[in-house]
Amino acid sequence: MTELTVTINGERRRVPGPATAQSLLEHLGLDPRGVVVELNEEIVRRPQLGDTAIDDGDRIEVVHFVGGG
Repeated sequence: MTELTVTINGERRRVPGPATAQSLLEHLGLDPRGVVVELNEEIVRRPQLGDTAIDDGDRIEVVHFVGGG
């Protein structure tokens, strides 16, 4: 297993690699049903999370849904 250095929500972090958007969310303890993932300024659709590779140097934004009314 290798480590990747990525930027998540503006913070540089090391994460286990190889990684997909899905495995990154699992590593972060996040439920994919409650977040939106943006990878290098492109939104990753939920069905593609497991097929979307994360590479060293990528920029990831994870946005949480907030309920209310």
